[in-house]
Amino acid sequence: MDSVVHFEIPADDVERAQKFYSESFGWNINSIPEMRYTIVSTTESDEKTGAPKNPGAINGGMLKRQEPVNNVVITVNVDSIEESAKKIEAAGGKIIREKMPVGDMGFAAYFTDTEGNVVGLWENKKD
Repeated sequence: MDSVVHFEIPADDVERAQKFYSESFGWNINSIPEMRYTIVSTTESDEKTGAPKNPGAINGGMLKRQEPVNNVVITVNVDSIEESAKKIEAAGGKIIREKMPVGDMGFAAYFTDTEGNVVGLWENKKD
């Protein structure tokens, strides 16, 4: 079973949104200007794996509102984006952003489900 492992919050004013979530929930906000992305920590993470220590909790990110991320997006961890894309399309979904590298961590893609929701896919980089 593939799990939800990440979320993304789009913002018209990223600094304002960073302040809001930090003040409202105590989340740690770490801006990465060179990636035009903000890491959002909602729970403590394991230093070695980066995985949340609190079962059921996930961390996420924040970015400038842009296509295809116009609303909050959840991201599902999969073994293979290519294989998942085949299943998604066979079930009536559509890949809207092809597999792309994310630093040296892994790969991401986006799809729409049968209801028009944008959902992310994540594939860890294999060593």
